[in-house]
Amino acid sequence: MIELTRLNGSRIDVNSDLIKYTEAAPDTVLTLITGEKLVVLETCDQLTQRVIAYRAAVLHSAWPEAAVPLAAKAAFDAQRLEQQQLNKRSHD
Repeated sequence: MIELTRLNGSRIDVNSDLIKYTEAAPDTVLTLITGEKLVVLETCDQLTQRVIAYRAAVLHSAWPEAAVPLAAKAAFDAQRLEQQQLNKRSHD
């Protein structure tokens, strides 16, 4: 589960496995596999990072020996996402 913030400021925990897709329109809208839509304050990029961190934590808890490779992968993914954001901003 990842913790997100509704537009009214209330916190909501969402099962990240149920997210079908996200869109920034301009608020972030999550569409779940059930068809339900949620509007949250976090950006699509922040949502992606939370899902990656959550899945890494699940893997770490199931496979403790993989902690170092998972941490390295998460750091690499975060750095790559940050670079993509910077590239996107420079092209806008």
